[in-house]
Amino acid sequence: MRVYKGKHINFLPDDYTVVDIETNGMDVNCCEIIETSAVRFRANERTAAFSCLIKPKSKISPFVTRLTGITDAMAQGGRELLPALTDFTDFLGDDIIMGYNVNFDINFLYDNILSELGFPLKNDYFDVLRMARRTMPALVNHKQTTVAEFFGIDTDGAHRAEKDCLICADVYIKLRKYLSGIRP
Repeated sequence: MRVYKGKHINFLPDDYTVVDIETNGMDVNCCEIIETSAVRFRANERTAAFSCLIKPKSKISPFVTRLTGITDAMAQGGRELLPALTDFTDFLGDDIIMGYNVNFDINFLYDNILSELGFPLKNDYFDVLRMARRTMPALVNHKQTTVAEFFGIDTDGAHRAEKDCLICADVYIKLRKYLSGIRP
């Protein structure tokens, strides 16, 4: 149980940090973070970014390599988990975390930050997937790439953490406009 996990916010923030991770599997109990990225926005404008590969203890599966483009050789050139998470949390600070299906990322980060750094990830968060589902219920699905393509957002390079942060931010900004009556 993640007792100190932040809360989902119900307002549309202008200042936030979009976060995305790539992992070598889906199970937070046995899989590892292999890439983390965070892109800071102020007044919905990009102001700074953090990104790094993280060296896993286990091999990256061919499926994960096909999905992300991250190979074992790339990951082995990455940083150790402890300094990567230290720099990530320093960059993130107390910002609102924004992401697409962000609970997946937050849960991985929460458990790893608690285990490695000894404190929980307490930042409040906003899930753009929830917003997309409420705003556009008729879409065939609500995958980030599907929503992005609906708005004409370039998805080349999706499934790398920093690119997914940028796609998520673009989707969020387009959804805000869509809610105010501006159609693509």
